[in-house]
Amino acid sequence: MNKLIVILGPTAVGKTDLAIKLAQKFDGEIVSADSRQVYKEMDIGTAKPEKSQISNLKSQKYLVKGIPHYLIDVVSPNEEFNVAIYKRLATKIIKDIQKRGKLPFLVGGTGLYIWAVVDNLKFPEVGPWKKLRKELKKKSVKELFEIYKNLDPEGAKYIEKENKRRLIRAIEVCKITGESFWKQREKKKPLFDVLQIGIKLPREALKKRISKRVEKMFDLGLEKEVKNLVKKYGWNINPLQTIGYQEFEDFFEKKINKKDVQEKITIHTLQFAKRQMTWFKRDKRIHWIKNQKEAENLIKEFLKKENFSFTEVRLP
Repeated sequence: MNKLIVILGPTAVGKTDLAIKLAQKFDGEIVSADSRQVYKEMDIGTAKPEKSQISNLKSQKYLVKGIPHYLIDVVSPNEEFNVAIYKRLATKIIKDIQKRGKLPFLVGGTGLYIWAVVDNLKFPEVGPWKKLRKELKKKSVKELFEIYKNLDPEGAKYIEKENKRRLIRAIEVCKITGESFWKQREKKKPLFDVLQIGIKLPREALKKRISKRVEKMFDLGLEKEVKNLVKKYGWNINPLQTIGYQEFEDFFEKKINKKDVQEKITIHTLQFAKRQMTWFKRDKRIHWIKNQKEAENLIKEFLKKENFSFTEVRLP
């Protein structure tokens, strides 16, 4: 009972829909691997799956089409959260799912979160340097990346260049330890027997999906969501310095119009999807599929190993 299925790929490619269908078929439960969906109150801009029911269980907040989803709505936007915390929580939940005889599906597009679990990465235990963080938060993403590149040239090749929170943390660790943040990550003995399944789309098809998703976000009230978050927390919290939220700052200051905001979010999301694919392409263990049937066949073969027993739920 040590099997783990990973469903990964760039944003807006259809990971959640596929994972739900597979979880229904193989009696599974889903653990989110999305670095922004962990935050409460950030629903529309992070494209959280629409919950059909709220569970009373402490760690199980989402039920989507009958499938429990974990690690969504975990912390408030102004609370500290990082990959080390994520790994600890995800590992505990996955083990609990396995213990109950269910099949865990780790689903998302945050590569570092996925690899933290898959490769049992250990991260440097370094506390926050509040004074440094305050200074770094005033800088732009480009300025932060240049600072980090000077401190850790090797790590700069792989880090998400547009992720302000991650750049600040990487600089912080380098400054405190005097060593490369990237090299301080350590692989431990794997905790799980893992099958990684990737889904992707041709650029034009993905562009259309992203455009439709962003349009839907605006229809659902993204502007109001951002306005409420800024009113409550201010612009300086890290989660608001991400795609889908940061683009509104100029709009609220009346420097650009709403159409410009929508176009910027679409462009930035497409650029982000490209960076995600660059990240995932480095992992040769990923099985890239074209449809649900291919995924089902891969899972069936994977589960046959070591006589893993599971309940296959036949859908109508």
